[in-house]
Amino acid sequence: MSETPGTNVICMKWGTAYTARDVNVLHRMVARHLARPHRFVCFTDDPAGLEPGIEHFPLPDVHVPPRLMNEAWLKLGTYSAPLADLTGTALFLDLDIVIVDSIDCFFEHPGEFCIIHNWTHPDRIVGNSSVYRFRVGELSWVLDRYHEDPERAKETYRNEQAFLSHSLHDAGVDMTYWPAEWCVSFKKHCMPSRLLAPFVTPRKPPGARIIAFHGHPKPDEAIRGEWKGRWKKMRPTPWIAEHWK
Repeated sequence: MSETPGTNVICMKWGTAYTARDVNVLHRMVARHLARPHRFVCFTDDPAGLEPGIEHFPLPDVHVPPRLMNEAWLKLGTYSAPLADLTGTALFLDLDIVIVDSIDCFFEHPGEFCIIHNWTHPDRIVGNSSVYRFRVGELSWVLDRYHEDPERAKETYRNEQAFLSHSLHDAGVDMTYWPAEWCVSFKKHCMPSRLLAPFVTPRKPPGARIIAFHGHPKPDEAIRGEWKGRWKKMRPTPWIAEHWK
């Protein structure tokens, strides 16, 4: 990756699914695990409760149909040009992740655009957008393409990360996947089998730096051993509490 000014860690919060606490916890985890100087920026519709040290800006303007506002399509706004006053490189982090080791390597890994290789369909070209890195302002055409027909984008692609991945692929943009051990799924890589889940504590995989909690359980639920669903049982996972704070 060529040298560019600016090291930014960014996240987004809108609606009621996540709270200021989630942003504050992510900010603290980044502070503990990113040694290089950086800006921590939250794009949000409600900055109330954010701790000092967290910069905040309004959500980028994305023309998402109202019925889809609870989905992740707003994340395409990170490719806006300009993106607030940011310059250089940005690492986007979802709010439902837990950082367990240094993340400086995410700024050092080579690649034009870096993202998680989606765990559920490794045979496809779809990335998981829980963690991705890009150069600010250089992918504004992705947002422009979405704005051409947001309804068709939804009809054609299941979600924003599928739309993004195929847009990059079709344009010949190099999409680099993070090393598989860096970003893992709590449900896929940490949880024991469904039969053993009530008896065996979830593990922290060797080499993991970021653990993604897509769907349920969320980090606080996993700490308590709560998994929503009548037949879903699990042991409490106390090691998560050592990092998610």
